[in-house]
Amino acid sequence: MPVVNELIRIEDDGTISFGNYKLTEKSKLDNFEYKGDIYKVKTHDEITKLERNGLFVYESVPGTAVSHFAVDDTTVKFSVEGAKDAQVTLQLEDDCEYEVFVDGAAVGGMKTNLSGKLVVSVELNQDEAAQIKVTKR
Repeated sequence: MPVVNELIRIEDDGTISFGNYKLTEKSKLDNFEYKGDIYKVKTHDEITKLERNGLFVYESVPGTAVSHFAVDDTTVKFSVEGAKDAQVTLQLEDDCEYEVFVDGAAVGGMKTNLSGKLVVSVELNQDEAAQIKVTKR
C-alpha cells in the first residue's frame, strides 16, 4: 500500500485513503468534499489526523498512511501502514463497547470514553499494511 501523495483521495470502491508518513514537513489539505461532508487531513512522519466537518475522526502517532477507510453505523474498517508501531485514536460513539480486530484476529473488547474516543495500538512493519476493523457490540 503506497502513501497517499495527494494527502487524501476517493478510491474506486467509494472509500477514502489519506496520510503520508514519509513526509518530514507538515502538510495539510482542507475542504476535501466526500459524500456531502468536508474533510481536512494533516499528515507527516510524526502524526496523521483526519477531521470531518471540523470534528475529529482519526489520529495516529507517529504518522501513517490509511487506505480504504470506511465507516457505517456499527463498523469502522481500514488498512494502515507506517514506518513503526502506531497508536491510532478513532472517534466513535460515546460510552459504547466495541470489538477490535487486527489482521482478522480479535484483540478484545474495548470501551470508548465519555468523549467517544477509542485508542488502538498497532504493530506495524514498514511497507506492510495492517487490517483494522472495529465493530460495535
